[in-house]
Amino acid sequence: MLKHTHLAHKFVRSIPKQLEPGILYVSMEYATAIHSCCCGCGNQVVTPITPTDWQLMFDGDSISLSPSIGNWGFKCRSHYFIRKGMIVEAGQWDKKTITAGRDNDKHNKAHYYQAKPKGDDNTYSHRVGLFKRVWHWFLGKREFAKKR
Repeated sequence: MLKHTHLAHKFVRSIPKQLEPGILYVSMEYATAIHSCCCGCGNQVVTPITPTDWQLMFDGDSISLSPSIGNWGFKCRSHYFIRKGMIVEAGQWDKKTITAGRDNDKHNKAHYYQAKPKGDDNTYSHRVGLFKRVWHWFLGKREFAKKR
């Protein structure tokens, strides 16, 4: 049973150190959203907004995220959708389904982020740079993220 049935949203430049339960924080600059797990366990749920992770839809009034939020690494193992700010509880996945989902995610990421040459060098496209900036931002290395 989920403790929160809806999430209000706040657009922020950077994510606050202390998350308020029931709030979905969205940083467009860092292409990420974060919230406190809707079950009430207090874990931080990070959802990177990328072509291979989550898609964010804002209709001017509310936010939806797709696909679902599956907190398989948390003790609570909560699973839910965020649809127009409402939390829709989803069924639990067994270990086999979780493994298949993770394998599918890895395959999609590898296909999308494969090395693409830029000019004469063999560097990755700018999309990899965005992920690295978001990851460093999440780890608190904001100086690195600002320099890139």
